Amino acid sequence: MDIIIRPAETSDFDSVVHILNQVQALHVNWRPYIYKESKDFFSLNAFQDALDKEAFYVAESEHRIIGILELTYRHIEFPSMLTRDVIYIDTMAVDENYRGMGIGHHFFEMLKDLKKEKHFDGIELQVNAKNVAAYEMYKKCGFTEKSINMELL
Repeated sequence: MDIIIRPAETSDFDSVVHILNQVQALHVNWRPYIYKESKDFFSLNAFQDALDKEAFYVAESEHRIIGILELTYRHIEFPSMLTRDVIYIDTMAVDENYRGMGIGHHFFEMLKDLKKEKHFDGIELQVNAKNVAAYEMYKKCGFTEKSINMELL
């Protein structure tokens, strides 16, 4: 399967929402006390804002969007820490029919190139503790645990 990673375009919006809704369903199933069923949580305006910031990418195969990647570029500067510029992965998701086929690895290869091109110091993300498959993939791609979020309900 040929996979192209490219910047998203406005015409990709419906496909992006389709994949986001799949992810939302997973979150509702894993943590119904936090997430609610919703099909309208990502607007065209929010998508356009991400496009304007050059922060949204898609994986495409045979003219079909099969994965999405939303980024934030963060400048971190605190007196107690080294100053760093980081690519933060807000959302990375693959259409349920294409999971386990290496699309995430394609995204990470593109991200490594982007990090080098922009002279950033690292790539970071957060993963839902219930998403074991994603966690394992991130580990295979070289990610290590930085912190652990906890909650008390």
